[in-house]
Amino acid sequence: MTSVPSSIEQPSRPLTRSDYKTLSLSALGGALEFYDFIIFVFFATVVGKLFFPADMPEWLRLMQTFGIFAAGYLARPLGGIVMAHFGDLLGRKKMFTLSIFMMALPTLIMGLLPTYAQVGLLAPILLLLMRVIQGAAIGGEVPGAWVFVSEHVPARNTGYACGTLTAGLTAGILLGSLVATLINTLYSAEQVVDYAWRIPFVLGGVFGLFSVYLRRWLHETPVFAEMQQRKALAEELPLRAVLRDHRGPIILSMLLTWVLSAGIVVVILMTPALLQSLYHVSPTDSLKANSLAIVLLSIGCIGAGSLADRFGAGRVFVIGSLLLLASSWTFYHSLPTRPDLLFPLYAITGLCVGVIGAVPYVMVKAFPPVVRFSGLSFSYNVAYAIFGGLTPMVVTALLKVSPMAPAYYVAGLCAVGLLVGLYLLANKR
Repeated sequence: MTSVPSSIEQPSRPLTRSDYKTLSLSALGGALEFYDFIIFVFFATVVGKLFFPADMPEWLRLMQTFGIFAAGYLARPLGGIVMAHFGDLLGRKKMFTLSIFMMALPTLIMGLLPTYAQVGLLAPILLLLMRVIQGAAIGGEVPGAWVFVSEHVPARNTGYACGTLTAGLTAGILLGSLVATLINTLYSAEQVVDYAWRIPFVLGGVFGLFSVYLRRWLHETPVFAEMQQRKALAEELPLRAVLRDHRGPIILSMLLTWVLSAGIVVVILMTPALLQSLYHVSPTDSLKANSLAIVLLSIGCIGAGSLADRFGAGRVFVIGSLLLLASSWTFYHSLPTRPDLLFPLYAITGLCVGVIGAVPYVMVKAFPPVVRFSGLSFSYNVAYAIFGGLTPMVVTALLKVSPMAPAYYVAGLCAVGLLVGLYLLANKR
C-alpha cells in the first residue's frame, strides 16, 4: 500500500463560506436520509396491519413488521463496506450522492406499494426488499458523510464539522417524530390506515431526491483529490489493509460506536415507550419531552465536536461521560417520585448524550486517508449492527430484574466512554 504523507491533510485556515455551504448541505441531506430510515418505526403498527394477513395474530404481525425494520440494520454492514470500498477508490462525493439516492427512491416506493389485500404475499416481500436497500444506503451515508465533511474543512475544525453532521442525523429522528405526530393529529385513525400513512414516505422520498440534486453542487474532498493527483490511492483491497494494519483503531472505533448507538437507542428511542408503560406518562407528554431532548442532543453534538477541536477528544469523553452518568442516573431515578421534573431532566440528559458528537472526530482521525472510508465504515456498521440490535433486548431483559435497567445500561456506557477518554489522554490522541 502506498504511504500517504501527512501534508495531504487540509492546511490550517479559517472556515470559509464554501465550508459552511458544504456542512449545511451535508447535514440537511443526512437529516432527510435518517428521517427516511426511521419513519418506518413510527408507522409500524399500521404497516403491519396492511402488509400481513388480517387473521394473523397481533404479536406475530408486530414481530414480522419489526423483523422487516431490523433487516435494514442487518443490511448496513454490507452496504457500508461496499460503498466505502468504492469511496476509497473512486471518490467520496460519488458514494455520498449515491447513498442518498438509494435511500430516497425506496422510501418513495414504500409510500406507493400495494397492500396485502391487493397483491397478497408480494406486498411484504417488496416491503422487505425496499428496507434492505435502505439499510445498505444508511450504511454508506453516515460514515461517508463524516469522512466527506472532515476532509473538506481545516484540520482544526474536524470536530465541529463532524458534530454538526451528527446533529443533522439526530434532527432526522426529530423530524420523523414531528411528522408522525402531525399525521396522527390531522387525520383520524381510519384515514391513517386508509391512505394517510403513505404521506410521510412520499414526502421523505421527494425531499430525498431533492437532496440528491442539492448534492450535485458539492465538490470532491481536497484530501481525496490530492491523493488522486499523487496517485496515492490504495493499491490493494482497502478493507484488507484495514483489517491487517489498523486493528487498534478498529477496536477503538467499535467501542465508541457502542457508546453512540446505545446512547441513542436507550435515551432517545426506547425511553418514550418506557415512560408510557412503566410510569404512565401520557403519549403526548412523553413525545413532547422526547422532542425537547432531541433538540438539546443536537446542540450537544455540535458543542462536543467543537470542544474536541479545542481541548481534545480525551477530555471531552472523560467529562462528558461523567456528566451523562450524573444526569441520566438522576433522570431515571426521579421518574417514580418527581414526574414534574420530566421535561428539564430529560432535556439535560439529552444534552449530555451529545457527547457522542465527539465520536466521529476520533474515528476519522484513527485511519489514514487512503483507507479512511473503509476503516470507519467497517468499524461503525459492524458495531452498530451488533450493539444497535442487542441493546433493546438487553435493556428489556434487565427490566424484568429492575425498572432502573435503562439507568444501569447507560451507566455502563458511561464507564466505557470514560475508559476510552482516559486511553486517549494517556496516548495523547
